[in-house]
Amino acid sequence: MSNIVVSGYYGSKNAGDEAMLAAMIEVLTDVNPQVNITVISASPKDTARRHGVKAISWLDVSSIWGALRRADLLISGGGSLLQNVTSGRSLYYYLSVIALARFMGTPVMLYAQGIGPVCGSFARAFMRRQANGAALITVRDKGSLEELKDLNVTKPPMEVTADPVLAIHPVETAIGRKILQDHQIGGVRPIVGISVREWRGWTEYKQVIAQAADDIVSKYNAQVVFLPMQVPEDVVTSKTIARLMKKESIVLTEEYTTNELLSLVGCMDLLISIRLHALIFAGVMGVPMIGLSYDPKIERFLASIDEKPAGDLSTLTYEELSKAVEYSWKNLDGIKKKNVELVSGLRHLAIKNAEEAVRLMEQGR
Repeated sequence: MSNIVVSGYYGSKNAGDEAMLAAMIEVLTDVNPQVNITVISASPKDTARRHGVKAISWLDVSSIWGALRRADLLISGGGSLLQNVTSGRSLYYYLSVIALARFMGTPVMLYAQGIGPVCGSFARAFMRRQANGAALITVRDKGSLEELKDLNVTKPPMEVTADPVLAIHPVETAIGRKILQDHQIGGVRPIVGISVREWRGWTEYKQVIAQAADDIVSKYNAQVVFLPMQVPEDVVTSKTIARLMKKESIVLTEEYTTNELLSLVGCMDLLISIRLHALIFAGVMGVPMIGLSYDPKIERFLASIDEKPAGDLSTLTYEELSKAVEYSWKNLDGIKKKNVELVSGLRHLAIKNAEEAVRLMEQGR
């Protein structure tokens, strides 16, 4: 039995990160059915229930110490753990877990990480030291590899793969249709999903999205559905935008499982999203997407499928977003076909993360 400890932003009711963990567990156990996985989580009971793995609290230093002592490998990732734009403290936490594993002689793999930005001389030095001590680094995009080079991380093997969620298989849309029907959404009218998040208390981008959503209802006779990826935070932001609209829209308020969210996204004719993993869900389910950027990770993912964001939240205009919607609406079939082909290639790279992790464990033994 091989023992892996996984460190990441898990147990915090963020649908993208929970999907990432589900995908990692699924692929790791496919590659090595004998693997024993322990997850460091903000809510161990919830993580154990959702994913069927052992989970320990991110604050329980004694349990983390014991798990790392028994582990054949620490996986740090996936996601945007190693940056200090959204949170300064979290970077030091995740690096400290890596440092503890290294102190105990446990090999470390940075798994499909989205690296940076890392700001500040001390943070960059700490990041450089711990990353250079890893046995292997895979990153989910070329921009992250450039960040590592800029940080002068040179010692471990490094490879560009893809976000772990891209390894998930598409699901049937029946579950999503049932959820939408329960909210009186359906029929022959097209459905446009919108996934948003709060960012720095800004209000202008919310007004822009509301105005564009009104156009979607009036110009394209579509139904607008707000899809939360983190509950309750995204629900609050969605309701704020819905109140700014003049036309009717629906805000979904429940916390959904990964399969339910994938199924819901699969029912959409178009998805507009600030949330990265909502965009990735659209890629998995073959749904045309429009990304709105607040972080380099959005541009990096869209670049991997030869697309660009419609705009940045700091400067987003109605003209930019409405132009992107109009173009996408006229080219839905072509966009869908292109994205399905590109995402298929990314899926193989996402699976490679798990294959590399298992190979690393076997080399260590």
